[in-house]
Amino acid sequence: MTAETIPDSWRAALEPALATPEARRLGGWLKAEEDAGKAIYPPRGTRLAALALTPLEAVRCVILGQDPYHGRDQAHGLAFSVQDGVRPPPSLVNIYKELESDCGLPRAATGDLTPWARQGVLLLNNTLTVEAGLAGSHAGRGWDAITDACVAAVASREEPTVFILWGSHAKKKASRIPALGRSEGHLVLTSPHPSPLSAHNGFFGSRPFSQTNAFLESQGRGTIDWQV
Repeated sequence: MTAETIPDSWRAALEPALATPEARRLGGWLKAEEDAGKAIYPPRGTRLAALALTPLEAVRCVILGQDPYHGRDQAHGLAFSVQDGVRPPPSLVNIYKELESDCGLPRAATGDLTPWARQGVLLLNNTLTVEAGLAGSHAGRGWDAITDACVAAVASREEPTVFILWGSHAKKKASRIPALGRSEGHLVLTSPHPSPLSAHNGFFGSRPFSQTNAFLESQGRGTIDWQV
């Protein structure tokens, strides 16, 4: 993958996926798209930010997204997060509403979820790039094998971990991971997506943040400070 460095903690888990023809084609295809003048988000060098900020051995919680935000200056490599100073998109606004209801935390002024990532929350999209203005435009281009390997690596570890699956897309991804399907020792939380189109169908009131902390604390893995 052009201009992307695999963090050391993830290298062994990802090497088989990176060796596949699908992954090799991905790098060439992304370069060709950018050489053709297309704007791709997030920018080069930040597409594996989730892995860089959250080493494999530090993962306590996985939040699965679909693909990056496709607006200018929004995506920076963490699912559902935007760079500081960028207005939080509607899905993130709803995440903050649920966080306020669930844990009593005031809604953050920033949409940058880096503090979560640094505490072991892997904010992972299924597809790690997108063309400007075209949601889902890079789906099926080769990222799936790589991000599947990330989820499988976490699910295969003995350390009890929480997997938060928002929406049907995240649930489908999880179903491809045998170790997560068994979910032995892990907690899997599912609900509708926080998008305004579905949040009122069960996302609001699902209390994922307090459930995550209760589980982690019961397993001796501490708690996550969800305030950003």
